[in-house]
Amino acid sequence: MIPSEPAVQPKRPWLLRERRGVEPTTSMELFFDLVFIFTTTQLAHYLIAHPDWRGAGRTALVLALIWFVWIYTAWGTNWLRPDQGPVRALLIALMLGSLLLSATIPEAFDGAGLVFALVYVTLQVGRTLFALWAVQGQPWLVDGFQKTLPWFAGTSLLVVLGAVIGGGFQEALWAAAIVVEVIGLSTGFPVPGRGRSPAERWMVEGGHLAERCQAFILIALGESILVTGSTLAQHLNPTMVGAFVLAFAGSVALWWVYFARSAPAAAEVVAGAGERTGALGRLAFNYLHPVMVAGIIVTSAGDEQLLREPGAPATPAAALFTLGGPALFLAGHGAYKAVLWRTAPTSRFAAVVVLLALTPVAVASGTPVAACAAAAVAVTVVVIMTDRSRARRAPQSRGPRSPLR
Repeated sequence: MIPSEPAVQPKRPWLLRERRGVEPTTSMELFFDLVFIFTTTQLAHYLIAHPDWRGAGRTALVLALIWFVWIYTAWGTNWLRPDQGPVRALLIALMLGSLLLSATIPEAFDGAGLVFALVYVTLQVGRTLFALWAVQGQPWLVDGFQKTLPWFAGTSLLVVLGAVIGGGFQEALWAAAIVVEVIGLSTGFPVPGRGRSPAERWMVEGGHLAERCQAFILIALGESILVTGSTLAQHLNPTMVGAFVLAFAGSVALWWVYFARSAPAAAEVVAGAGERTGALGRLAFNYLHPVMVAGIIVTSAGDEQLLREPGAPATPAAALFTLGGPALFLAGHGAYKAVLWRTAPTSRFAAVVVLLALTPVAVASGTPVAACAAAAVAVTVVVIMTDRSRARRAPQSRGPRSPLR
């Protein structure tokens, strides 16, 4: 139900989506997403180059900040029409900025932190200012963007300050920016004297937002295949071909877990949530999807190590990459299913426990990296088979068809 507002006509109605069922994902949105193939590649390579807890933490910080850029753009195109000239120009500008962000990732905590921060500010604040211009005359949208603007400005300031100061302060301030962002989103971006923007007023088209996040998961999985394929091309021999097949099987297994049944059904659940769509989308897409993306990135780092030295004994980093990456993905997807269907996906959580328990065992016993990867694939396949068994007993709705499937 649309919130009760004064009868005011939008000043630029041609820029707003018409809300006639599930809004399609446009080619312009998919074109915008292509930049993030490079992003996930950069993050995986950064993690490989810094295989310690600090490197993992820094990778997580950069991923979270870049995810904010992408997900808030996805929310923006949930309301705006990407096929219109001004919105298309905005997305192209955001593509360029996102490409610059990605290019700075290897040096984000060394010499390029300030460049990253300044581009981040430009993207977050600039997109919001454009949206305020585009939605004039639509009171509930204007109110929402007006309340997000000071929060984006504040978190952007923390990112810039962190880059200027550098060192451990940079990590602390960037983490603080992420925490403040999460608090703002969770509370409806309250502004003193003006109240907050409650989630039920966001009027989200849930099916469209679900498809947008599905596209990002595909991009992350595509990056994983790209990394394995390019590594294989450099060392083509029977052993490497076997390692490649194993890495490819891992990517297929993760795809199967997410897309085989859950993705279409999830789009239907979110699209039909009514006034809960905003709050449900906030939790499912802003908070839980980056966990799955992180799992794919870590798995991609493990695949590269698998292809480099498949028979080498697993180091702590290699074991965490090959076993912990799928565990992180399954944990995020398990929480995603729990939020949407309000049931405990025990197969996923049990798989997480098994994968994490195997990690120290693999390191202590000197298990080859290839064996670790094979174990991860086997555990994920068990999750898939469990899903299929349950589906035969209680068939799920397949949900609306997506152009991405």
